[in-house]
Parts: sequence; structure tokens; C-alpha cells
Amino acid sequence: MNNPLRIVSSLVVVLAGASVARADGPTPPVKPQFVEVALGGNVRFEPTSLEEDVPAHFRLKPQEFTYDARLARSLSQVRMLKVTFPSPVATAVRENNTVYAEYFQPAGPGPFPACVVLHILGGDFLLAETVAQHLAQHGVAALFVKMPYYGERRGKDSPRRMISRIPAESVEGMTQAVLDIRLATAWLAHRPEVDAERLGITGISLGGIMSALAASGEPRLGSVAVFLGGGRLADLLWANDTREAREFREKWIADGGTAESFRQALAPVDPATHGHLLKGRRVLMIAAKNDEVVPPESARALWDSIGQEPELVWIDAGHYTAIRYLPRELVRIDRFFNSRK
Repeated sequence: MNNPLRIVSSLVVVLAGASVARADGPTPPVKPQFVEVALGGNVRFEPTSLEEDVPAHFRLKPQEFTYDARLARSLSQVRMLKVTFPSPVATAVRENNTVYAEYFQPAGPGPFPACVVLHILGGDFLLAETVAQHLAQHGVAALFVKMPYYGERRGKDSPRRMISRIPAESVEGMTQAVLDIRLATAWLAHRPEVDAERLGITGISLGGIMSALAASGEPRLGSVAVFLGGGRLADLLWANDTREAREFREKWIADGGTAESFRQALAPVDPATHGHLLKGRRVLMIAAKNDEVVPPESARALWDSIGQEPELVWIDAGHYTAIRYLPRELVRIDRFFNSRK
């Protein structure tokens, strides 16, 4: 049987080398000119007037933070810069206290719509980078953000991960991710080539789940594209039939826990808990009819929590075989962020 991650990586390599074909034709070749990005500086985070609606654990006080940036590569019509800034959360793992991001900047003066891009559970960054590259090729400035305990943020001597067998650790890690994304959103809004009134967020699988969650904590994210994400996280994990999941359930029950207490433990970071906060925003959901990881009922739970308003697109695939639809859905997503409707 083919390894799903190998299939993903192979297809992503092909997509990364060329712009996805689309009905409106390729952009005529021009000499790329980019708005300069300072190699370092300060950004001011100011809560919006809607801060009182933000869940308490996702709130941030006004603050100024310092960032560093350096040019990593420049391609046709897009260049990528490595960006770092301090996390607003200090953890025991020193490496985790710096946020690492990659900014895919479209050529031209803008103003461009912009979005945060998030990665999958396995930490295969190539897929998220491909999404960000595609968006930038089609006029959407994209900041790919590495979430807590991933990549350079993973402690050399620490087993800590964002998604943990210990629910409290998962809540802490996912909450930190939302707060990091709030500062990342402020960084995007600070860019002169970005339209600060047209900010969004997207991701696939875990990235889709976290996109919905982060948007509930950041009112500036007016456009949210959730690909293979959903809600009812506790039900997803409780029903998982892997050996690790069975061992976790046995230990949780042996310690006096129940399925309901597990739901309560994860409720603070369940997108369906806060879905009502996305009501009135532009939300696109893309779900798989036969998803074995984030099942259809999970996608519907998130859709219901928002108020059954988002556009919900069903593709005839499972979680891993949905990769076949990636070229088509990337076009849908970039048009979503470019649209003003």
C-alpha cells in the first residue's frame, strides 16, 4: 500500500514548481518588483474593539514586539523571507518561545489580501509552503507560521508536543498557537503591501482545525478557509482506534475520567465551542465525504456551530486521498481570499 505522506510529498513537489492552471490564464511575465521588507523592527499589537468577545484565554494586552526577517529565496513573482518574533507565551522549553514563520510575498505594490497559513499534524511543512506559494503567486500575501513545538520550536531535550496525550498540555499548546497567530496577524497588517482590512487564515487537517480556532480568537481574521478540518475534537480522539488511543482511554478511565470529562477538558480549544464567533465572517469549508480522520460529522459540527452560514464544499475522497483534489481546491481557496464578496 502506498504511503500517504509519500504521495503527498510527490504531488506537492510537482505543484511547487509551477503555478496551478486556471481558467483565467497565466499572469503575463513581468520583471518582479517587491516592496522592501525591513530586516528587523517593531510591530505594535493593539486589540480591536471586539476584544471583549474573544474567549478569555485568547485575549492579549496591547504590546510591542520585535521581529527579524531575512531573504531566503526569490522566485518568479514571489519571494520568501524567514521571519521570527517572540511568542507572547513563555514556556519551559526555550526553543518554543520563538515563533518561526515564512513570508511569501507577491511582487508588486499591493495592497494585497493576506492570510496566515498553518501546517498539518505530522509537521510536513512542504504542504503548507506549497499552499502559501500558490496564494502568493495569485496575489495573496501568505505568512506560513510554525505552531508550538514544531520545527525549530521543538526542544532538543524535551518530549513536549503541541498535541499531547495529556489534555491540559494540548490545551496549553493550542492556546499558545492562537496567541502566536494573533501577533502574526499584527505583523501582516503592519506590512505596507498588505490590505489590513482583508486578512484571513487557512490550513489543512490540523491546520484547518487551528484556522477555525485561531479566527475565533482574532477578530481581524475576516476570511477563514478550513480544509479537512472540523469540531468536536474530544469525540474525534475518543473514537480513535489506534493502539495509542486505546491505551490513553484505558488510562484516562483508570484515573477516574469519563468521555464527558474528556470533552470538558478539551472544550476550551474545540473550534465548535467558539464557532459562533465566526458568524458574519467569510468562511469557506472544504470537507471529504469519506474522511477517516476528521469524519463528516466533525465538519458538520463546526458548520452548525457557526450557524450553517459558511459555504461547505464536499469532495468525494478520504482524508489522505483528498490530495488528488489539491490543485482544484487551491484555485478555490485563492479565489476565496481574492474575492470581496
